[in-house]
Amino acid sequence: MVPKRYHNEVFCSGVHIMPTITAKNIPDTLYMRLKQVAKIHHRSINSELIRCLELVLDPQRLNAEKRLARLDAVRPNIPEDAIDPDEILESIKQGRP
Repeated sequence: MVPKRYHNEVFCSGVHIMPTITAKNIPDTLYMRLKQVAKIHHRSINSELIRCLELVLDPQRLNAEKRLARLDAVRPNIPEDAIDPDEILESIKQGRP
């Protein structure tokens, strides 16, 4: 059976097959940064790249007004002495575990 092709989507026997993208000529530094961030987030490079694309291309997920409203709602519940700047600096000097 020949699959029906619609733009970049393939349907075969009624099953949707996800489109594939090949990125070429990625600068080494950008690739290494993507690889580092993927490791930090416990994701594959492919999953991290999809997440990056979602963050850039899906404006609903990055609505600044909603994000600021959530921060404004949480901020009054944080005691002033909850965060010690000296402790933060010491943690930065030691690095993360």
